[in-house]
Order: sequence, then C-alpha cells, then structure tokens
Amino acid sequence: MVISIPPFTFAQDTQGAPVFKQEELDQILAPIALYPDSLLSQIFMASTYPLEVVTAARWAEQNKDLQGDALAAALEEQSWDPSVKSLINFPQVLDMMNEKLDWTQKLGDAFLAQQKDVMDTVQNLRLKAQEAGNLQTTQEQVVKAEEQTIIIESASPEVVYVPVYDPVVVYGTWWYPYYPPYCYYPPGYVAGAAAFSFAAGVAVGVAWGYAWGGCNWHNGNVDIDINKNINVNHNINRSQYAKQYDKNGKFGQGGQGTWQHDPSHRNGVSYRDQGTAMKYNRASTTDAAKSREDFRGRADADRQDLSRGSADQLKSRQNFSENRGAQSRGNTFEGIDRGGSSTRQFSDRGQASRSSMSQGRAGFSGGGRSGGHR
Repeated sequence: MVISIPPFTFAQDTQGAPVFKQEELDQILAPIALYPDSLLSQIFMASTYPLEVVTAARWAEQNKDLQGDALAAALEEQSWDPSVKSLINFPQVLDMMNEKLDWTQKLGDAFLAQQKDVMDTVQNLRLKAQEAGNLQTTQEQVVKAEEQTIIIESASPEVVYVPVYDPVVVYGTWWYPYYPPYCYYPPGYVAGAAAFSFAAGVAVGVAWGYAWGGCNWHNGNVDIDINKNINVNHNINRSQYAKQYDKNGKFGQGGQGTWQHDPSHRNGVSYRDQGTAMKYNRASTTDAAKSREDFRGRADADRQDLSRGSADQLKSRQNFSENRGAQSRGNTFEGIDRGGSSTRQFSDRGQASRSSMSQGRAGFSGGGRSGGHR
C-alpha cells in the first residue's frame, strides 16, 4: 500500500524562519524513525530533558543489577520525568542519547519547536523505507496503515524489539547529500549486513510502567494516559503524576490528555530559539552554539560527579565547567562513511550476561533491563 503524506507546514521562530529546515529534520530523525511507536514517543519526550537523560544513563550503569520490583521502587525515588524513567528498560538507547548530546539536544529542540513537523517527518521517512522494501510486518513487529499513517507496533505486548538499520541504506538513496543522516550502529553491527534487522527483544517489565505516552499521528503530538500499564507497575504514585500533568488544566479526569513539556525538568539547559523560550517563560540564547556548549559542559561535569559517586550533588550544582569534547565511550552516531569501505564494529559490553530472555533481562543488543511482566 502506498501512502501519501501531507505537505509540511514549518514552525517558525520569532524572526519568521523555521527553527530546523526539512533537511535537518530528516537528518536528525533518520536513526529512530523506524522504532516502534511506543518507544519512539518516550524518546521524543525524554530528549527535551537532556540533563536528566545523562543522569539516568549513569544511574542505570551503577544500578544494573536491580530488576523487578526493586528496580521499580528505586526508580520511583528518582525525580526524573517519567519518559526518562521508561528508558531504563533500554540502557543502550540511554547510552546513545547520553553519549551523543548534540543529537539528543537537537532532537529535543526540534520536538519542542516543531512537534508536528517532527511527527510528519517520521511518517515521510517510514514511507520511504516502505517503498524501498525495508519496512514490513515481521515476527517482531506489526506495520500497518491507518488513515494514511504508518503505525509500527510490537508483535507481542510483552516484548519490544528495537530495529537495527543503516539510515544510509534503509531509506533508499539519501536525498540530501549535504545533510547525511545521523547513524547509530549498535554493538556487533557490521556494515553491509541486512538493511533492516532486530536486536534482542526487551522483555518489558515493571520499569516500562512509566511508558504511558503514545504517538498521536493525526494531531501531531503525544498523548498521555497515566493509567496505561497500570497492571505492570504498582509502585508508581500515579495520583501524584496526574496532579503534575494537570497543573496547567490540560488534562481530563484520570490523567489523560496531551503531553506538555515541563521546564522544571530542563534543569537550566537553554532553549534553542526565543519562541520556545518565551512559550515556557524561560531564558534562551540567540546563539545556538553557545547553548550547546553550555549544555555539553554541564553534562560533562555531571558525569564527573556521578563517576565519583556523588549523584546527589547534581541538583545543587549551579556552575558547570565547560568542556568542548564530550567523551565517547563506544556506541556512537556517525555520518555517512565517506570512505565506503570501513567496517563498523563495536564492543558487546555486557552482552553475555544480559542476553537471556528467560532471566527477564534480555536487552537491546544484549544491554536490556527488565523485571517480570505483570
């Protein structure tokens, strides 16, 4: 089935120019556009809170032995946004977002300023992958069309499979040569492998109980239903979250409504454009490069604090050192391999110890975390 995608109408900053051009949106969204909707919505929301993503990634590394109810109880003590907590099930996704902060912040900035444009871009990328013969229903996922919208769902409600693909290949010939797509190659991926495959499935358990957002493709936003997954995690204080979400009167009874960004979880990271900053009554800088450098320095400082076992100092720090080089620890985004012959290989950190689905801890490329499904 061929699906037509409506033309884009770009959000604009206070000077009248789009915050991100279409070629930039395609570039940013290429590595995640084919993820299942349930996971994609969590990434969208979490990317708007980049400093919490950094903190959560480090916390997950330090607490990787927690699982089940113990993990759920420990997560409830954390102050992060629920979308960030939901990604604890996918430590390799957290690593991806943590290590490539420029990409994470761009994704979050785009989602805040041009939410519908982001959603439309994902649909266009999915259509291109489908036309190239690289997006279809398999034993791991269900791909279906609803009202000219391509939906990607997990084949089983208890397991989420994260696709592994090369954006340079999966969408066909890339149409913006000066804006090559960001690419994510997980451990064990070798260039020239199948255009579209899957990592080990993640048995979603109690930690996934925070995944109560979903993509509303028709309206171009994310819907929230706090009672979603209510039988998965009984440790969540849902009434507390319902009050937090409803502080602007946007939610109906029972904690249902459209997701609203909460600036308090931004932890002082500057917004990219004046329009977004004004919307959330926060300061911004007209110099996007300065904003990125400020965030990078703060994130590096937090990493150093956390590595010294002082995660409790994160909220109290007011001045963060600037550091131009965010240190990479392995799994990286890369542009198009201009040499065309390099083989991308990565470490399989923790793969052997966490690859068994029967132990309830099967992970994305062997790096997943899960409790038992309720």
